[in-house]
Amino acid sequence: MLVKRSNRPSGPASSAQADTASTFSAPRGLDRRSFLKSSGLAAGVGAIGAGLPFAMVRPADAASDSKAAGAVEMRRSVCTHCSVGCAIDAEVKNGVWVGQEPVFDSPINLGAHCAKGASVREHGHGEHRLRTPMKLHNGKWERLSWDAALKEVSEKLLAIREKDGPDATYWVGSSKHSNEQAYLLRKFVSFWGTNNCDHQARVCHSTTVAGVANTWGYGAMTNSYNDMQNAKAIFFIGSNAAEAHPVSMLHILHAKEGGAKIIVADPRFTRTAAKADHYVRLRSGSDIALIYGVMRHIFENGWDDKKYIEDRVYGMDKIREESMQWTADKVLDVTGVPDDQVHLIAETMAKNKPSTVVWCMGQTQHSTGNAIVRAMCNLQLALGNVGVSGGGTNIFRGHDNVQGATDVGPNPDSLPGYYGIAAGAWKHWCSVWGVDYEWVKGRYASPGLMEKSGITVSRWIDGVLEKNELIDQDSNLKAVVYWGMAPNSQTRGKDMLEAMKALELLVVVDPYPSATAAMAASVRKEGVYLLPAATQFETSGSCTASNRSLQWREKIIEPLFESKPDHTIMYAFAKRFGFEKEFVKNIKLDKDKQGWDEPNLEDTLREINRGTWTIGYSGQSPERLKLHMKHMDTFSAHTLKADSGPCAGDYFGLPWPCYGTPELKHPGTPNLYDTSLHVMEGGGNFRANFGVEKDGTSLLAGDGSASKGSDLPFGYPEFDHTLLKKLGWWDELTDAEKKAAEGKNWKTDNSGGIIRVAMKNHGCHPFGNAKARAVVWNFPDPVPKHREALYSTRPDLIDKYPTHEDKKAFWRLPTLYKTVQQQWKNVGKDFPLIMTSGRLVEYEGGGEETRSNPWLAELQQDMFVELNPATAAERGIRDRDWVWVKSPTGSQIKVRALVTPRVGTDTVFLPFHFSGRWMGQDLLNFYPVGAAPIVRGESVNAGTTYGYDVVTMMQETKTTVCQIVKA
Repeated sequence: MLVKRSNRPSGPASSAQADTASTFSAPRGLDRRSFLKSSGLAAGVGAIGAGLPFAMVRPADAASDSKAAGAVEMRRSVCTHCSVGCAIDAEVKNGVWVGQEPVFDSPINLGAHCAKGASVREHGHGEHRLRTPMKLHNGKWERLSWDAALKEVSEKLLAIREKDGPDATYWVGSSKHSNEQAYLLRKFVSFWGTNNCDHQARVCHSTTVAGVANTWGYGAMTNSYNDMQNAKAIFFIGSNAAEAHPVSMLHILHAKEGGAKIIVADPRFTRTAAKADHYVRLRSGSDIALIYGVMRHIFENGWDDKKYIEDRVYGMDKIREESMQWTADKVLDVTGVPDDQVHLIAETMAKNKPSTVVWCMGQTQHSTGNAIVRAMCNLQLALGNVGVSGGGTNIFRGHDNVQGATDVGPNPDSLPGYYGIAAGAWKHWCSVWGVDYEWVKGRYASPGLMEKSGITVSRWIDGVLEKNELIDQDSNLKAVVYWGMAPNSQTRGKDMLEAMKALELLVVVDPYPSATAAMAASVRKEGVYLLPAATQFETSGSCTASNRSLQWREKIIEPLFESKPDHTIMYAFAKRFGFEKEFVKNIKLDKDKQGWDEPNLEDTLREINRGTWTIGYSGQSPERLKLHMKHMDTFSAHTLKADSGPCAGDYFGLPWPCYGTPELKHPGTPNLYDTSLHVMEGGGNFRANFGVEKDGTSLLAGDGSASKGSDLPFGYPEFDHTLLKKLGWWDELTDAEKKAAEGKNWKTDNSGGIIRVAMKNHGCHPFGNAKARAVVWNFPDPVPKHREALYSTRPDLIDKYPTHEDKKAFWRLPTLYKTVQQQWKNVGKDFPLIMTSGRLVEYEGGGEETRSNPWLAELQQDMFVELNPATAAERGIRDRDWVWVKSPTGSQIKVRALVTPRVGTDTVFLPFHFSGRWMGQDLLNFYPVGAAPIVRGESVNAGTTYGYDVVTMMQETKTTVCQIVKA
């Protein structure tokens, strides 16, 4: 039985709970959390008990003295899988994690877990962990001491730096790091002297960040899972939330029970589609054509919000012109969707407002990913759905902290907070770090490279293999450090293996050896090191859910085996690289039980607060976050707001932007760009980030479009010292604030004074009040355009909708577009099936940790390919046959056949969580003994092809081609 234990005294429901009960209209009634608490059934969820791990299924215990030795302690953390942010109460006895329960008070997961969350204790106590430092010697894994490992790796890295420069080393960060660890890694790499760093977001949502931020200001989910309960229509396109973000479906199904219409457009009939009112099958990669078809119906029927567009949108006339070109026959030809279904989508979205859209990697992982994202934004702008409760763009991120790692972590084109890497950004962060700008500049190979975007993680392969004269840096990559990322998440696996072979040094820092270890050991004899990192359950720190809420994790257990927290390992390297004092100048050092120095993560968050004004990571102090975790029961599951208690007025997790210093007590922003609220109550407007005029047209918002209570009820630019003086508000700063703010804008004023005066005194948003950009003039396609994938089964459409021209020095590397597309124009003759990929509910990411979990491994034991019954019959394939999936790259993977009508006759689907087999060979013997995952299978990315987004270098893995034959 799943038992809920609580020390909280019984009594009347909090105001938040009362609010939840009253606002859910029939047939919803109560939400899960309130129902379980009020009915006394919190301990009566036995129906699911049989399917849960032993740690959650326990006999009744006799009452005991809580002060007795060996009493169970409760420690609160957050699931380390997807981005929903489900809270966990871990039960610890004598230092051992003995059980867990979902947090019933959490306004996000409402006492629910998916299969991964329910078995997450195994991640902390996993038997398949990397236990000690190891190195590959003569083709065999050998154990090392930490001192020896740090010494050898440091000496090799420093030798490469001395010989080939700091840019010869590539640092792959992690979306599993806490905010503090991700931030420290970007700082660490900056002091090493390179921008050659990146993490998982590049290959999952970089097109989202670029597309959304360049449309209206911030590259993140505008609303929240909870707010989707207020939607009257929900359009999923490129998202299978039921499997990828299972607990998010609680809120979506609440919306459906309240009458919301759900539409799913996908090449595959997913589990999310099974819950939809309408399912539309579209050809993979044709999203833009479908969206324009929908918008054509909106404009033709006068369903667009003309007043909203006039006041708050720039360039919608150009979008209208493009959408009118997408007649019913063109949309059908490109997408396969009949016009009556296109009309249905438009009418449902327009007549059931507020309506919202959801996308995930089904839209982002294309060579046109940025344009697909912007088309979705434009759809919502046309309907006036952005900045309203129940509307917005609900972009479901992948990993538990991919949002936070993107916000403050190792991006190759930005310092923390999206400040960029121009001189002004460097000077700002140097002042926050308390280090000399000239010293940091001297760490780089040249001032030019200091301000040049680095190579992306999607292209590190080419950083190794490309001709040196074609790379826009001095040296090819000679060393790669994989610090918490699975290589099988990346495309072009065959080329990656060649790159691993060519490196001088490969270092893996991870709780699990990951596929990197086995892949590298299969082609190398020396030069690979494995360093065991602790999981997030063995340290503390904050993480940011997809809805921008931050949560603070308590440390549950001490690091297992010889693992160390990531930030502890960073500091150990910093000492050997000679910049340890600069690295922690404002951060105190703690000692762990073995005497290792460990940078204090609360101090680290305070440093983040002192510098990250741009996106409002400045108000979430450790103290405020911990208070929220302690008083989850006071937050409404409907609004995320605490109406009583010590957090009254705050939104749960202080969703960024949470502006000003923590002392300003900004409550966080539940829904971005919402003008119905005062800025000090979470309101806002579109960001003035693109100037005040374009081609004689004002970019500032119209009269009356400012947030509630603004002293400037019209459009205005972002605040700086000059504007404050012109408005006569300068003297509202203290003397100390004046000194800090002189010559600065709101993003670089480290006193926070400009923000305080603008927001608290005058109700104005510090980033201004402008129009969203339906046309992004600084992108290759200012108006989003459909372009065929580089590998397309439709040569006729390549002629009509060709890809971009090749690029030379793009993110330091040449990038091919038209050359590849023309070379493979007739690829469909030999490879007639569109190959796409996605998630399973049982596994997550590259899958190494979840496939090492016995509870999850039992649920899905084989890598497989879904193919339509007619497609299978043509090839003599039956369900569960072994088949070869063949790629134009020359690679082939051996998987099980799952014959199902979920996919159309032209498409096959494979999950992307597998590794440990390579073109029919089991790589078991190439893992360290005892550290191989329980379930091993072929990686779909061993067969994916070349192709990258023209703005961000997002990989094109959702639309490629293959052939399938019986094995």
